[in-house]
Amino acid sequence: MMKDNPNLEALRAAIERIDEEILDAFRRRMAVAEDVARTKLAAAWPFRDPHREDLLLRKVRARAAGHGLDPHEVERIYRLLLDMSVARQQGLVARLDTTPLRVGYLGVEGSYSHLAARQRYTGRPGGVLLTGFNLAREAVQALRSGEQDFVLLPIENTTAGSMNETYDVLAEGGVVITAELVSQVDHRLLVMPGTRIEDVREVHSHPQALEQCESFLRTHLPHAKLVPETDTAGAARRVAEKHDRSAAAIASESAAQRFGLELLATVLQPALDYTRFVEVGREATPLAPDVPCKTSLLAVLEHKPGALGQVLQRITERGVNLTKLESRPIPGAPWKYRFYLDVEGHAASAALTAVLEDLRPLTSSLRVLGTYPRAEQRDG
Repeated sequence: MMKDNPNLEALRAAIERIDEEILDAFRRRMAVAEDVARTKLAAAWPFRDPHREDLLLRKVRARAAGHGLDPHEVERIYRLLLDMSVARQQGLVARLDTTPLRVGYLGVEGSYSHLAARQRYTGRPGGVLLTGFNLAREAVQALRSGEQDFVLLPIENTTAGSMNETYDVLAEGGVVITAELVSQVDHRLLVMPGTRIEDVREVHSHPQALEQCESFLRTHLPHAKLVPETDTAGAARRVAEKHDRSAAAIASESAAQRFGLELLATVLQPALDYTRFVEVGREATPLAPDVPCKTSLLAVLEHKPGALGQVLQRITERGVNLTKLESRPIPGAPWKYRFYLDVEGHAASAALTAVLEDLRPLTSSLRVLGTYPRAEQRDG
């Protein structure tokens, strides 16, 4: 076997020393970025300043050219560095134990989104301020405007399937998925005290909950009118406000306690039921290297036969595990669809970087919606 040239070994050692210096510079830059974040928090200043970033990139391009480097490649590296810095700042906000985290959820107190938010954030040293919203779009708009630090949104249920509103607001951009949470759903039939099953003439709840309990309703309340509401706890509140024994709500036991209702039935679902929530922020947050993670993608495919099959083939060829595939119509473009894909792994990993490069020629639009820790899988 041929041995490496001693001169080549010396050059490689020199490159490794330079690489170590670069990594140390990255570390020091991230530390300064956290100091910048603390200053911005004190001054209520947004984390991203597009005008300043443009000025910085112009200077970087000019300096790169002066050093005999490719300005475009250097700019690409610096854009990644800016994203890393902002992610570090966002991570600092999530870790601070002196500032309450502002988190939006869907519904009112006692809703399943509220219970999931409590499950995720209770015990945080700096506390958390929870705010309910009627619609996912309203919650995400509050996030974009800086009124909220994160928003927790339901995205799919093991019985009723996907929550289309969440997928649609993610497609509008300006936010990223930073975490996921799986929470068990235990529906209860809530009524005014003293109500009997034969008294019930209408059942209020979120459309997803009504669908999840379809078998129970068909068997025990076949003639009851189903009344859709914006959330389950809101349905419970409406029944309490109506003070009418002919009305019932499908919601949580927590909602029953919150609004003074009784549990008329406790087994409404045919099997264990779980809802997956996604935490959404304005910027990505850093992940530890040993954390199993998932990446969500949004793709609009080229309008030609076999395009989706080619996308799936490329993912398979790279050895990447596809865990979710969802399609949604594109508003204003009849019979054209967006595809949402969840895959295992980090977007910056070698395998997923290769997948993204493979997919770009097959898509008219391809975007990473977020890389985040993978939630523990639960079987029903």
